Amino acid sequence: MSTVSNYIDANKEQFKEELFELLRIPSISTSSEHKGDIKEAAQFWINKLKELDLDRVELFETEGNPIVYGELVTDESKPTVLVYGHYDVQPPDPLDLWETEPFEPTVRDGDIYARGASDDKGQSYTHLKAVESYLKSGEDFPVNIKFILEGEEEIGSPNLVPFINEHKELLDCDMVLISDTAMFAEDTPSITYGLRGLAYMEVEVVGPNRDLHSGVYGGAVENPANALAEIIAKLKDEDGVIQIPGFYEDVKPLSKEDREAYEKLPFDEEKYKKDLGLQTVSGEKGYSTLERASARPTLDVNGLWSGYQGEGAKTVLPSKANAKISMRLVPDQDPKTIARQFKEYVESLAPESVSVTVTEHHGGHPAITDLSFYGLQAAAQAFENVYDKEPFFAREGGSIPIVADFQKILGAQSILMGFGLNSDAIHSPNEKFALKDFYRGIHTSAKFFELLPDYS
Repeated sequence: MSTVSNYIDANKEQFKEELFELLRIPSISTSSEHKGDIKEAAQFWINKLKELDLDRVELFETEGNPIVYGELVTDESKPTVLVYGHYDVQPPDPLDLWETEPFEPTVRDGDIYARGASDDKGQSYTHLKAVESYLKSGEDFPVNIKFILEGEEEIGSPNLVPFINEHKELLDCDMVLISDTAMFAEDTPSITYGLRGLAYMEVEVVGPNRDLHSGVYGGAVENPANALAEIIAKLKDEDGVIQIPGFYEDVKPLSKEDREAYEKLPFDEEKYKKDLGLQTVSGEKGYSTLERASARPTLDVNGLWSGYQGEGAKTVLPSKANAKISMRLVPDQDPKTIARQFKEYVESLAPESVSVTVTEHHGGHPAITDLSFYGLQAAAQAFENVYDKEPFFAREGGSIPIVADFQKILGAQSILMGFGLNSDAIHSPNEKFALKDFYRGIHTSAKFFELLPDYS
């Protein structure tokens, strides 16, 4: 392993320059204008995998963006790790809030600033460089490795699940390794063992057939904006409890062990509030801030619009009002069931004076990895060896729907080996990734591969 570590340290600058080359590609999957950039990013991965002289490297076309695949089988008796990542990124808007160009990576105060630096180009690239560090330094690779990289994660991965279903034998593995999460805090290694699911909905309330003068018609015609506000107000009570009938029916309660694990996490609530500019936190009664943020289901309005929003006044009674609403789900909630319950409840709240349309956009199942899983234990030891700290185990409030799909289709548990931070501003202007954690990520990945056979 010392040979591998020496190779990593000797090639840090080269690894950084390669990552910068990938970060310069504006592979924005939400925009058809960037189709060419998507293909360029996929080809970048193909080229880098081919340089490693693996057993197989292939670009699979889909109805959407291509899927990158690579594999190296060293010994069929050893564990097989499937590394998953995505090469697409979020749009950089609003551009005026970036201190430097979003697709021209810049290092400031030890951090790489660029769109995709943390989510997910920088994190996923650590595993490729870990594999390279074995193969190029003359060391035998200790496990079997497979790579799958997609270009549609930021738009809900519409073609990935069909691909997995169609290629189950190709993707057969003992575990999935994913680096698309965050550590609990700076220099505080942690492994995410639980992710929330998602049900994302849109509500449209329509009243009159056109915008009306609020003085002429106000009081006689239902205002869709008022009606929508009243509907939203009835979705939760004053204790933060979601009022949708049946919503909590399948929620698996937090165990004593779960709650004890939360208490061990080094969480400073005062600092949390200060960082967010808050006087107080709020949420479901009876749960701590961390429990609310990662282990309990939620309902939040993500967007709300209606009527006149320009400068000055316009006395208008709007003809319609809209809201986008997301619900984060926990084991064992089903996103389709929740979407149906949400739709039925919202429709039941609507007054007869308006019409309501509820649309389901996308969703995903929650996922939990068994804390006794040998892959998770090997990952914990790898973190401890590199960071000189025993890692924490934490649940994450966000969603990576494909984790549940890997578990359901391949029967494989996922190891969420995040090297980023929640403060990395992913999806926001000035996204960043600590350069030291890019390098430590490579070392941790390499150590994980070394330790894994001993834990299997």
